[in-house]
Amino acid sequence: MFIVEDKGSAIALMCASLIFLGTWPALLTLLERRGRLPQHTYLDYSITNLLAPVLIALTLGQLGESKENMPNFFTQLSQDNWPSVLFAIAGGVVLSVGNLCTQYAWAYVGLSITEVIVASMVVVIGTTLNYFLDNRINRADILFTGVACFLVAVILGTSVHSSNAADNKEKLSGSTNRKNGGTEPSSQLIDKDVLVDIEKGASTEYATRAEAGTVEYLVELEQRRSIKVFGSSTLMGLGIVFFAGVCLSLFSPALNLATNDPWHTLKDGVPHLVVYTAFFYFSISCFAVGTGLNILFLYRPMAGVPKSSFKAYLNDWDGRQWALLAGLLCGLGNGFQFMGGQAAGYAAADAVEALPLVSTFWGIVLFGEYRKSSRKTYTLLAFMLLMFVAAVATLMASAGHRSTK
Repeated sequence: MFIVEDKGSAIALMCASLIFLGTWPALLTLLERRGRLPQHTYLDYSITNLLAPVLIALTLGQLGESKENMPNFFTQLSQDNWPSVLFAIAGGVVLSVGNLCTQYAWAYVGLSITEVIVASMVVVIGTTLNYFLDNRINRADILFTGVACFLVAVILGTSVHSSNAADNKEKLSGSTNRKNGGTEPSSQLIDKDVLVDIEKGASTEYATRAEAGTVEYLVELEQRRSIKVFGSSTLMGLGIVFFAGVCLSLFSPALNLATNDPWHTLKDGVPHLVVYTAFFYFSISCFAVGTGLNILFLYRPMAGVPKSSFKAYLNDWDGRQWALLAGLLCGLGNGFQFMGGQAAGYAAADAVEALPLVSTFWGIVLFGEYRKSSRKTYTLLAFMLLMFVAAVATLMASAGHRSTK
């Protein structure tokens, strides 16, 4: 099988994972803002999110001859390694629940801030756990400096959201005052005919007559999107985000337990799960939980989302290709993160949680987040991104080397 052993290749995989994991949330947010039901989107996403690890296992996991301490994928499927398999399955469960929560949190809090808070919690909690599970192969002084940077970033991220929410509230308040003064809000200009399909090359900014960052844009977005958020509690949105952060903090340590068996749960002579086999079981459970919950949500939706049906889902082709692409990017991103973590330490691989660097870019470019915000919001945003750059640099610099012998 193909095994990553040198630090340079591991860091390259982490960088690719960072880009993929920072991009797929933008695609799902894009569909939600166009009005596609999140249940439909997540069901499509789950298909290709499972396809990626299956392809990786059947190719990279089967290359070359099987070794005694590193058997190929098919060989491991018949071995007595159930304690490690259960750890991998548990990791997939918490990842699926966490991803499902973030899908709703993006609507309430915004793409970039959701990713900032969740990613920072993953690093602060998950990296600490991984450091000890990895038998401390990473340099602690550098590693925890990066963790501290992430912790500062989560505080700044919360401040950015509060400041931006206050900016939006002021815009909406100003619009109401103008209406009471005899001027109708320009949300009357909303014309459904101008909602040009994204697939045909138009971005969300060109699919509306309102300028991003204006009150008209906020009103039009609320009318079009599938999850209505006007009047919702900021604390509710942040509560969903922090719950998602706790769930997502545990999936990487679970896979670490599955592949390295630091608690010695396997019987003597049974080889550890290779990363490809662990990732396969991990993704199977992620798929089962995600599809099961979203089929339930078709008939019993949450967060004010309309009811649907499985038949309606099958007939909903609007934006399906973007949801499928998102699942593929997420699957590949997770796989690259685990491959890099197996070589250089899972704690260092948590550098990919700097994905808000990517998702904030998409949030600004695709969705007009932070446009026409206050100087205070822009200042906080700049410091937040600066802390992420420092965090990813220090975490990657702490990368160690895991012996495969």
